[in-house]
Amino acid sequence: MVGLDPTIHSRERRHPKWPARPRRARRSNAPQEDPMPVNKKHDEFYTLDMTTGWEVPAGYPQGIKQKIISGALDEENRGGTRTRLLKFDPGVFTTKPFEHEYWEEVYLVSGDLTVGNDENGDGGETFPPNTYACRPPHAPHGPFKSEKGCMLLEIHYFDPV
Repeated sequence: MVGLDPTIHSRERRHPKWPARPRRARRSNAPQEDPMPVNKKHDEFYTLDMTTGWEVPAGYPQGIKQKIISGALDEENRGGTRTRLLKFDPGVFTTKPFEHEYWEEVYLVSGDLTVGNDENGDGGETFPPNTYACRPPHAPHGPFKSEKGCMLLEIHYFDPV
C-alpha cells in the first residue's frame, strides 16, 4: 500500500500517484505567510445563540429567516463563502424557482421541506431530515414550502474557492 509522504507540508500532501494541483494566483499583492483562500475565521466549537441574529433574506417572504454563522458572500463581485442556517416557519412557502451564480450545499437538519410546489403552495416532493442537495451555479431549484417548519444548514461559495 502506498502512503502519503510525511515530509511534505500538510497543505501540499497528496497521494504519490495523483498529479500535483496547480497553484492559484493570489488575489492580493500583500505578502502573506499562510494565506487562507476562504474568508472565514477559525472557530472552534461554541454554542450558537439561536434567539438572536435572525433576519429575512432579501427577496424571501416573511416566515423564512437566516442566521449567518460564518463568512460572507459578495454576490456583486462574485466572491466569498457563507455558512448560514435558514429557518422556515410552519406553513410558509415560496412561489417561484430560485437561481443564483454561486454553489450551494443544503442539509435539512430538522422538519420537513417540500420542493416544487406551485404558486399556491400545493404539490411538490417532500423530504425528511438528513437529506442533502448540492447545486452548481445557475441550477434552478424550488419553489419550497414546509408544513411543520424546518431548519436548513446551507453553505454558499463561488468557484474557485
